Amino acid sequence: VTTDRSLFSIRLARVADLAALQELIPRSVRALSRDDYSPQQIESAIRFVFGPDTMLIEDETFFVAATRDGSLAGCGGWSRRHILYGGNQMKAAPERLLDPRREAARVRAFFVDPSWTRQGIASEIMARCAAAAHAAGFRRLELVATLPGKRLYQAFGFEVFEHLETRLPDGTMIPFVHMQRDLPSAFLPRR
Repeated sequence: VTTDRSLFSIRLARVADLAALQELIPRSVRALSRDDYSPQQIESAIRFVFGPDTMLIEDETFFVAATRDGSLAGCGGWSRRHILYGGNQMKAAPERLLDPRREAARVRAFFVDPSWTRQGIASEIMARCAAAAHAAGFRRLELVATLPGKRLYQAFGFEVFEHLETRLPDGTMIPFVHMQRDLPSAFLPRR
């Protein structure tokens, strides 16, 4: 992984970023998932699962990697809320807050522009998420990963504890992976 921090900066996402996120997320999914999912699975997941979650932005737990020209090269966040994954289109009920003494913070919505992969964006965002979740009292992280995302999260020390298959509203079946890891005060990805 090459990390040239002069090429991008990490900041909290803003509501003004929603239009750029709505372009970034499908572009990332279409390019980076094609080795693991069929075209139908990809398009169905973009329609029903993957998209911005404005609650993460409102909670100030969602980060973006902004390039020097202001475009978005990646995004990702963490949450103190119960939902494990999905954008605004998946919400059906209010999201309850997690108890950091008993429950794991959620890692959510990591997407990188295909032209910006392997530049350290996910590592930088993950470090920010882990530090913020730890500061909020959480001692574990939990997530639901896509199949290509599984490899990324394993590099950060997450371990699989459950394989899931989700039926989307159009009947398409999508495999996901439920993962978790302890959250020590110092969070370092495995090299």
